[in-house]
Amino acid sequence: MNKTLGHWNGLAIIISLLFTSCVPATRESENSFSISSIGEFFKAPPKGVKSRWISPENPTGEKGKGGITNKGAKGNAFFIIAPGEKKELFNVKGAGIINRMWLSGTIGINAIQRRAVRIDMYWDGVAKPAVSAPVGDFFGIGLGMTANYDNALFSSPEGRSFNFTIPMPFRTSALITLTNESTEEAWVWYDINYLEVEKIPEDAMYFHTFWNRNLKTTLGEDYVILPKVEGTGRYLGANIGVIGDAVYRGTWFGEGEAKIYLDGDKDHPSLVGTGTEDFIGSGWGQGEYASRSFGSLISDRDSDIYAFYRYHISDPIYFHEDCKVTIQQMGSADKDKLLKIKAKGGAFIPVWVLGKDGQRTYQRGLLDEANPPKLEDSEFPLTSTNYYRSDDVSATAYFYLNKPENNLPELPPLALRIQDIDKRVVKVLRPKK
Repeated sequence: MNKTLGHWNGLAIIISLLFTSCVPATRESENSFSISSIGEFFKAPPKGVKSRWISPENPTGEKGKGGITNKGAKGNAFFIIAPGEKKELFNVKGAGIINRMWLSGTIGINAIQRRAVRIDMYWDGVAKPAVSAPVGDFFGIGLGMTANYDNALFSSPEGRSFNFTIPMPFRTSALITLTNESTEEAWVWYDINYLEVEKIPEDAMYFHTFWNRNLKTTLGEDYVILPKVEGTGRYLGANIGVIGDAVYRGTWFGEGEAKIYLDGDKDHPSLVGTGTEDFIGSGWGQGEYASRSFGSLISDRDSDIYAFYRYHISDPIYFHEDCKVTIQQMGSADKDKLLKIKAKGGAFIPVWVLGKDGQRTYQRGLLDEANPPKLEDSEFPLTSTNYYRSDDVSATAYFYLNKPENNLPELPPLALRIQDIDKRVVKVLRPKK
């Protein structure tokens, strides 16, 4: 066999394994499984592919340079990052594929640091980071909180550490930094596992994220999870955090439909769901659960605080020109509760009603009607109404792109990231645990 061809075949196998490692193995029948799900494990390594780890005990990942800071004994297991300091965790020249990162320390147990310490990733020497997000949100759970979870991309086995298993190729260099924007020292234990390779295939794409927060969404406008990103790529999904406005307390927040605009979609999307809890694989409300591709790690209906995720692993979302992702800000309540919200000065716009006409159930849209019935009308027998509402929403979106930088806005400043998080989330949820 041609040596070059053999190398490329082997490298293609490794990349394929990495990109599909988060997909559960499929069984051929109840009593057998496909050898293809495990068969590549015992193949010899392709020429030129080398396994490397980077950690405080070997910060450069060099061959034979691990554990030398204390004559072979444990001597430098973690870094201390001072307030305001930026620390390089990973700085590698050449081609490679990051496939796992583990991180623990004070960030894992400090809610403010989970929002105030930022992680940035740069590919191939580009000045703008492809990844820029608060550490906690980046690793799969929003609102500065934590939980025990294990899904296709992220895990926190006991709620005090973070892991990702996502393949991240780079062609000429990769740089990962942590910046401590909190007022306290950040103690950081970590390791980053990657493969050193001779060359990355031409069609391998770069990993990106986008984080944003809207303290009070605009009534009647969808929250933007991912602004229109330009290029060819794959949308991997997002984790989303919602802090409900107290004026709506006692009503359901999650009637909003997710919308994904692809390749020139303008007024209407190509992909649309049927409601928030439906989008994340549940229905008729949303409790706390975690599965491979979707889950709701925090679901406190009493306080209207939610953190949930949806990852498109076995149902890939590809785009060839551009992609934009939004979710409607819409709740549901009965007539009496909406009248109480109105009396308290709460803003809402009814968009759809479910009612009864004798024994017949009917559903009726309101936004396109010239004279929609008023809630106060005694002849309007509502059982429930979907309505536009306004909440505090944040999200981390994940995607691959065919270039090492994107056209999206930079990470918002610290003040926006941590505003009211301690008062409205941490101090509310912590006493209940």
